[in-house]
Amino acid sequence: MSYADFLADEPLIVTAALTGGVHGKEANPELPETPAEIGRAAAAAEAAGAAVVHLHARRPNGERTFATERFQAIDDAVRRHADDVVIQHSTGGTAAPTGERHLPLRTDPPPAMASLDMGPLNRYDRLTSENTRATIDALHGEMVDRGIKPELEVFNDGHLNEVHALLERRELADPVYATLIFGAGTLTRPRPRNLLNGIDNLPDGALFNTLGFGPHQLPFATLGILFGGHVRVGLEDNVYYRRGELAESNAQLVERVVRVAEELGRPVATPDEARRILSI
Repeated sequence: MSYADFLADEPLIVTAALTGGVHGKEANPELPETPAEIGRAAAAAEAAGAAVVHLHARRPNGERTFATERFQAIDDAVRRHADDVVIQHSTGGTAAPTGERHLPLRTDPPPAMASLDMGPLNRYDRLTSENTRATIDALHGEMVDRGIKPELEVFNDGHLNEVHALLERRELADPVYATLIFGAGTLTRPRPRNLLNGIDNLPDGALFNTLGFGPHQLPFATLGILFGGHVRVGLEDNVYYRRGELAESNAQLVERVVRVAEELGRPVATPDEARRILSI
């Protein structure tokens, strides 16, 4: 994907990452945690223009869980409240036992999509995600078996190498869909040139999604729109609307990036258009 795709009016897929698995209501009281809260947040994000919702599950006390039954409750709530949004589950492994990483893939029906971290990373002072090649292959294998589209999460340049290595080891259904992630720590440094390098180093024909953490969410979403990619926003990645002002909701963040796309002349994809673009 490139600036030529922007000029060709390729519809923009907006993903809303509703809750995440690290910070909770202590960071923003509007962050949804219960299945009912997440279901209502998904419906509002869809109404604002999101085609995909990226979901984590939480226990009743707000802590993250990988339990299938908790993801099932969230999916049921999303389908009850939203119209037709594409459901994407997280299998991200921050501080999670490897065996639990498969559980979000085992709902009935399975999610249309699931995230697949492309390598190790550190989060904050005491959290890490190992993501060995064996873990990646095992998760990918179950995704294939259950008809789930993998969303390859690329946190740094080494993970770009791992995308190519995965393609050498395993067959991925076209189109390959990768999220280029920018922020602090072991993430790619948030510089516009690094986004261009990331795009250039993706496999031929791959589609990309753009994710900037914290204050980088809006600038990198705008760059993603201009360079023909897709974008992810939401309270998982950024709890603020602007410096010193907490976001009111996931929908508020979606509405803003949709306005940017409209001002730039880029049409926003419906859930059905997203399914066509991603072949799901």
